[in-house]
Amino acid sequence: MAFWSVREELSQENRLRRSYYELLRDELDEQMFQYSLIDSYNNFLSANVPYPFVEKRELKPRARIPAVEYNCQNTFLVIFVEDTIPSTHKKYIRFFRTNRTTKTNLLRYEPLPIASKFDRNQKYLDSVHFHELLKLLLPVDYALLIQRDPAGKKKNRYNLSHFHVKIDWPIADAAEDLASSLRYISKDLYEKGDKYAIDVQKKFFEYYCLPFEVGGRRTAAIVASQYLKRMGFISTVYAASSESRALIRVSERGASKAVLMKFKESELEQIAEANNIKARTFKKNYVIAREKTKGICIFQATYAFTNHARPPDDGKLRDVKPDLNWLSVGGQHIMPKPGVWKYPPISLNLIYT
Repeated sequence: MAFWSVREELSQENRLRRSYYELLRDELDEQMFQYSLIDSYNNFLSANVPYPFVEKRELKPRARIPAVEYNCQNTFLVIFVEDTIPSTHKKYIRFFRTNRTTKTNLLRYEPLPIASKFDRNQKYLDSVHFHELLKLLLPVDYALLIQRDPAGKKKNRYNLSHFHVKIDWPIADAAEDLASSLRYISKDLYEKGDKYAIDVQKKFFEYYCLPFEVGGRRTAAIVASQYLKRMGFISTVYAASSESRALIRVSERGASKAVLMKFKESELEQIAEANNIKARTFKKNYVIAREKTKGICIFQATYAFTNHARPPDDGKLRDVKPDLNWLSVGGQHIMPKPGVWKYPPISLNLIYT
């Protein structure tokens, strides 16, 4: 059963809000692609360092990712929610007056070159200068929070309300919450012993397509995603990691990873031909950069839940079996370049070839 209301269950007012949220999310997706992948690639180029392309095997569920951190890779964590997070949740999602996006608070962070130019309307997603503010704040530690402004004259106006937002919900509590909803425990994480509790926590990471106990922003992202399920509205969490070189996105549909992928000239032509697109048109709309005879594209893998990662039909308690997969690859697409209006993602079966 879904933790949020599907469109058909919403009032006309909330359907409009859902439509507006999804429209803004489409725009935010493109900004995240640009900053996490294309801008990172350009950072490597400027530093004269070869870009560490992601191997296809790293996109498989349960894949191990090399534990190397790349300084040129842009990293961030962004939480974008459909409504407004009630203040009762500040214990675990730390948003306060002191980290609201105001000129006074931004002045406390000396590295930010924004204070003198900051206009409070800039933090709204419908502002023409929002993208500039977002790009300045993305490198700040912890998370950025984007939510609906309940005090605004426009009912469905979204703003980057807080920066430096820490996620303080314990991993064990998040794993317990997921396992309880999937009927692997009745109530307590340790009710079946320590080994079972560890297995449950490993499966929690697998559920969000991450290796067990990765650090930093990726762990904060999946803990936040699990916590936000109790809100009753949809949310999207974006995380960019210097180890994975990927844009990780978790929404009501599950997890996806977007990476830069290199293709030979002949492969690009084959893909274009298979999709009835002229090779020149394909390269113009999908290739973000070139290296000698190869073109670089954004490739996105989306992950689907197996029956073991869904609540059982009979509602009965069951046991975690570590060997059973919780995820499969649901979709594989080459994405159009940010800003491309006319052309859709192109389906391409790549991971298992």
